[in-house]
Order: sequence, then C-alpha cells, then structure tokens
Amino acid sequence: MNKFGALCDEFYVNMHLTTEMDLPQNREAVLHFFEQVQKRFPKMSNFYSRERGEFCLEEDKESGQHRWASIEARRLCSGAVNMESVADAVEQHASILEVIPFALSISYLDCESLNFTMGFDFNYRGNQNELLAEALGLFPAFDRLLETEGSAILGYEPLIQLALDEDCKTQCRVSFETRTTAYQVRSGEYGDEPLSVFLTVRRYDSLSPGEDFATEFRRLAAIGESLVDSFLTDNILRPLQQTIALK
Repeated sequence: MNKFGALCDEFYVNMHLTTEMDLPQNREAVLHFFEQVQKRFPKMSNFYSRERGEFCLEEDKESGQHRWASIEARRLCSGAVNMESVADAVEQHASILEVIPFALSISYLDCESLNFTMGFDFNYRGNQNELLAEALGLFPAFDRLLETEGSAILGYEPLIQLALDEDCKTQCRVSFETRTTAYQVRSGEYGDEPLSVFLTVRRYDSLSPGEDFATEFRRLAAIGESLVDSFLTDNILRPLQQTIALK
C-alpha cells in the first residue's frame, strides 16, 4: 500500500504535456508511440480510441492499481493509479517523456505547458460541499451567510494558485472537485462519485535548448511531492479523512 492509502480511497499521479502544434494522428505514429510505451510497461495492453480522436493504452483495472497513457490533438497524458510510491509513477511519466522526441517528433520548443498532478479521491455519500466546509472551514466573511434559515451549501470548491518563480513560469495550484448536485441535496439520494483533491505543479512555455522533458518533469514532481508532504497532507487530506470518519 502507498503512504496515502490510509488517508484517501484512491491516489493517482498524472502527467499532462500540452503542445502548441497538433500531435501526429496517423496510425503509424500513434501505434509506434504506444509500442514503445508497451516495451517499457508490458502490462499496458488495452488499446482503444475515442470519438474525439483520443487514443489510449492502459493496464487492466481490476487489481485497483494500473497505468495508462493517451494522445489527444494537442495533449499527451500519462497516469498511474494507486502505485506503491510516488517515485514509481514519476519514473513512468519520465520514461514516456523520454520517448516522445523520437516517437512523436515533439521538440523542446513545442511545449505550451507541462503538468505534474497528484490527485486524492475520498468516497463520501452526502453533501460533499458541506463536508469540505466542515473539514477545512470557511472564510470568516462567509460565516454569517450560512446562518440564513433553511440554507444548504450547493457549491464549495476553494482554489489557490501560486507562482513559484519570479517570471511566473512555474506555478502551483490546489483545487477541489465536488460532485454533489442540487437534486441530491433536495432528495437526500447521493451518488457514489468521489470528492477529489488536486495539487498541480505546472511549467509554462517552451523548454530552453539543453533542457529535456523528463528532467523538467522530475523537477516539477520534486516540488509537488514536497508540497504534499509539507502542506497538503496535514492541512487538507488528514482533516478530510478525519471528518469523514466521524460521519
């Protein structure tokens, strides 16, 4: 079990590379890329396409731990779900980024943004917005608003975004996604979709000559994992887990 297994129900580490130019969509380039990925991760054997021109390769999901990769028109994605360590996921994404200059002809210039994202899902059948407000608190200016008779929180997804360097090319964002609807609050019938917490570290703009995608991604991952350990775990993840446990 990974170190987040006791804090959340599912944990994943994703990589997203958004390009300025369209990625190759012809069958030779797409299949060659995924063949190179499969050589590194032989269990990734389920290949399929979606209507929007998205191509995917993934492992079997039955074990609860799996890897996946996809190509969209201008985005390359890679994900690792419930890996034993963050390092396992980072090396997967870095390995895929090492392939792309040759398999997909992606130049260091052709980078709109490169993302490292850690996601944490919490299963909670109830008003997830109220859960977030209870676990994390509200801004003091909003306290009186909740005193309105008969009120119920229908939307509460706080977001903060920080620049991590002087030119704002490296940024960090902490965000939430709740999936509670007004109908569910009204009826008291809640679904099974989880509450999600995301921490993303993003690098904007082209890489410089001499830089490479894999090395830059490892830099972003080191920043992201440090922020999760120093901030997110004790201030977000653990309060959420403890609040759910009391319900």
